[in-house]
Amino acid sequence: MMPFALLQDMESRSRRFAAALPQQVEAVSTWRGIGFMLGGNQYVAHMSEVVEILQLPKVTRVPGVKSWVLGIANVRGRMVSVMDLNGLLDLPSRGNWRSQRVLVIEHNDVLTGLLVDAVLGMQSFPVDREIPAGEVPEALSGFVTRSFDRDGRSWPVMQFTDLIESPDFLNIAV
Repeated sequence: MMPFALLQDMESRSRRFAAALPQQVEAVSTWRGIGFMLGGNQYVAHMSEVVEILQLPKVTRVPGVKSWVLGIANVRGRMVSVMDLNGLLDLPSRGNWRSQRVLVIEHNDVLTGLLVDAVLGMQSFPVDREIPAGEVPEALSGFVTRSFDRDGRSWPVMQFTDLIESPDFLNIAV
């Protein structure tokens, strides 16, 4: 057999026994956040807003501040102000000391810890499941503008940056 004919024979056998291409799967873009409970309701915050999740650290009370300011804590050598988010927003706390967690937010190089009832872990939502914000407590209406729908349940998206920059949050003196 001539060399060229041999190559043609090898090519035809290779094509005959070649495996099919894998099935094309359409990639779905996802939005990821940290789920948490607040006042008996579930919420989610974007992953980029939460830098750490802690159990409530030992805090030092600060005199002359509102009751929802729990105090300051030293977390690995950095000062973190710790705030009770339910207290700030006048929501009833549904958590206990075992389930409560502190979501640490870093904004303009300042760390702020927000005490929530519980953390529900990382949550992923297809971006096409975004819906307008449903009904949320009035105190949260300025910080929740959208939600994600999963299995018929709404997950309102809390904008912590907007919360931390709000006048009510910044005015901590009694």
